[in-house]
Amino acid sequence: MAPWWGQEARGGVSGGVTGTPVVVKMQTPDWAISEVPPPGSPAAGGKDGRGKNARQITWVLLLKAHRAAGKLTGAATAALSVAAAARRRVAAGRTDSDADNAPPGPGGSPALRTRLYGFIRASLLLSMLLLAADVAAHAQGWHLAALPDLEAVEGLFAAAYAAWMRARAAYLGPALQFLTNACVVLFMIQSADRLILCLGCFWIKLRGIRPVPNAAAGKGSDDVEAGAQEEGEFPMVLVQIPMCNEKEVYQQSIGAVCNLDWPRSNFLVQVLDDSDDAATSALIREEVEKWQREGVRILYRHRVIRDGYKAGNLKSAMNCSYVKDYEFVVIFDADFQPQEDFLKLTVPHFKGKEDVGLVQARWSFVNKDENLLTRLQNINLCFHFEVEQQVNGAFLNFFGFNGTAGVWRIKALEDSGGWMERTTVEDMDIAVRAHLKGWKFLYLNDVECQCELPESYEAYRKQQHRWHSGPMQLFRLCFVDIIKSKIGFWKKFNLIFLFFLLRKLILPFYSFTLFCVILPMTMFAPEAELPAWVVCYIPATMSLLNILPAPKSFPFIVPYLLFENTMSVTKFNAMISGLFQLGSAYEWVVTKKSGRSSEGDLVALVENEKQSRQLRVGSAPNLDSLAAKEELYPKAEPKPKKKKHNRLYRKELALSFLLLTAAARSLLSVQGIHFYFLLFQGVSFLVVGLDLIGEQVE
Repeated sequence: MAPWWGQEARGGVSGGVTGTPVVVKMQTPDWAISEVPPPGSPAAGGKDGRGKNARQITWVLLLKAHRAAGKLTGAATAALSVAAAARRRVAAGRTDSDADNAPPGPGGSPALRTRLYGFIRASLLLSMLLLAADVAAHAQGWHLAALPDLEAVEGLFAAAYAAWMRARAAYLGPALQFLTNACVVLFMIQSADRLILCLGCFWIKLRGIRPVPNAAAGKGSDDVEAGAQEEGEFPMVLVQIPMCNEKEVYQQSIGAVCNLDWPRSNFLVQVLDDSDDAATSALIREEVEKWQREGVRILYRHRVIRDGYKAGNLKSAMNCSYVKDYEFVVIFDADFQPQEDFLKLTVPHFKGKEDVGLVQARWSFVNKDENLLTRLQNINLCFHFEVEQQVNGAFLNFFGFNGTAGVWRIKALEDSGGWMERTTVEDMDIAVRAHLKGWKFLYLNDVECQCELPESYEAYRKQQHRWHSGPMQLFRLCFVDIIKSKIGFWKKFNLIFLFFLLRKLILPFYSFTLFCVILPMTMFAPEAELPAWVVCYIPATMSLLNILPAPKSFPFIVPYLLFENTMSVTKFNAMISGLFQLGSAYEWVVTKKSGRSSEGDLVALVENEKQSRQLRVGSAPNLDSLAAKEELYPKAEPKPKKKKHNRLYRKELALSFLLLTAAARSLLSVQGIHFYFLLFQGVSFLVVGLDLIGEQVE
């Protein structure tokens, strides 16, 4: 704090001018001014005691300028940091086509991966050529001339441009307009579906509709644990934790599951380790043995032949002879941390409802505010759980199983054919087959299970590829089964048209085609027109509806709209690969985890460690058992740790330049909204293509 007293405040200065002394508090870049009335003067709040002078006004202006300069400096520093990161990416030259970045699954052929990129690159070159031709034609004033007048102009360029205008008017324009109209129709159908889902969610909230277990029905209590606690009924529950090379999260997930509030004699934990890293397997095995010493019924299983990915892992575990003693099975992925009362909030919903095969809980995210990428993912998944899953569960008793944080009736799994390794979405596969057998699903929106979101764009991109290629594989495989099934017509219609075609095929198709292909093409072929309400107003409305379940994310509505269109290239590529059975459709890459825990998990971990230390006090190591364990599980040479890198994504960069070229062309046609949309969408593709949106690895 640095005080400054105006000379005029002392009195007796030229002109007899008096002022109010002030104290200036400098806290860069903020500042504050406090008036200090001199002795004998009126109160500071009185108007008569506030003599203002030029010196004070100058100080105020200087301090405001200092504050503005601080903000400008911060913005400039951020811009320079982004520019430096982009320069490093370009200089390093690591792209998504690098060999160390290719997924290890089958069919990783570079030819299959570069088809879409080749199409985008050819479109970019053509658009730049057309832009140069249009600029030259505008400079000559030919854009104002009629076609017959242009044909009368001599010269090779004039003849070529006239031929281009004839082809554009006769062939390209009508075909492009037809494709535009078709995509707009699909866009409107999908928007209507989204609106109906939102209305259904509003009705659920208005009427207070939610699943209630029979044990708590009619009691007027919100405590859904009443049935199990009052009557002492604790069914036998099998808890499975499938994992593969996930050393960042195994400890917290195993600890959370072992602390579930359920009689230890009535639940068994299976840790299904598919890790091919000996060091990681040893750590997981040691953690399991630690909980075994504390009295938890927990088993460690490691497959020698690791086929079928997660589905094969679960199928192998369900073949154990002791599974027949259990009525329900709960699945938690390696990064999920259930609350202690998870089983008491979910299992009672099966009582008295023999046709209920699945109870699904909601996901919550411990790292949703980590960076911009996790914030945008949180918007998407909040809508998925709050609206899609809740509405489908309440009105249709069917939704896609999320693969984790769900409780299955083992009888339903067996009746549906068990786990199958035929697709990369084994969770959706078993859900569809169970639905065709007549089993009902319940979704509990008020029961949450914490997990992690991918923090890097590379991990998120691979996850989305699997999530959008798998449903198309499954649709090909089960279409005939849906037609032949005994379920009602409207359930078949919901499965085929809404569940598969509209939400899994049409959505990525029109998102990519309409906004990344057709819109830029209409800039070079003005004969085809895409209305402004399709470009701006309807997408903005749909984004607003999507963001309602996560109201704190409202400031990110514009980045969310742009990012969803940016991700359409990955989703479209995945959808095509799954639909036509291309090699990349069978790729399974485990989503990388960072091992973040919530505050509650850290507190529980400290308490558990204290208890473990108390149990270990005074105990001596058993050297014979350690030697035997060393012989049984010999230590392998640790694998060299693969370094993480930020990369350049070629398709996104090519699309960025294509959209920016189309934005420049739109200026020649005075396309206001179209220009701004193309400009910001092009910048969005550029940011993602330079990998500046997620985790930044220095």
